[in-house]
Amino acid sequence: MIPNLLSAFRICLVPVFYAAYFLDSHAVKVYALAVYALASFTDFLDGYIARKFKLTSNLGKILDPLGDKLMMVSVLTCITIDGVIPLWALITAGIKEALMGIGGLVIHRKVKSDIPPSNILGKTSTVVFFLVCATLMLFPAIPGSTAALMIGVAIALMLMALGSYILTFTAVIKRRSNAG
Repeated sequence: MIPNLLSAFRICLVPVFYAAYFLDSHAVKVYALAVYALASFTDFLDGYIARKFKLTSNLGKILDPLGDKLMMVSVLTCITIDGVIPLWALITAGIKEALMGIGGLVIHRKVKSDIPPSNILGKTSTVVFFLVCATLMLFPAIPGSTAALMIGVAIALMLMALGSYILTFTAVIKRRSNAG
């Protein structure tokens, strides 16, 4: 299926992003940003195609968020190594993504239910995260306090999305236990 191929392609872009980021000697990481933008576009495209043509699958529900998580952690790792954002941002986002992954697996394995799809808050936080990271890559001279505030807002939205997913996961578990 095309959506799964796009998700797999996005996963393959992760090492390309690292290479582009660290091999680019310019202050503005243009090539890395282009790879990141391509990965983000494939994320949008695979979701659009899957919904429009009803091509969703359990494999896609795993590959898509895996690709998102790997790319997000890669971008955060690179801009943290460069000192653009503080280490707490990477750690917080990493913990959030691990919790999301574990929650999805628990729902899928324990409750034998499909992994709940992303919601509008999750999609919004993804777009804000992309815009913040792209801005920080394009303008690496942004003062540290401003960069920390920007990434802090993006992470706050991500944590709000986590809260909404926890509520969704809890409701699914409750429904399954009441039904069985």
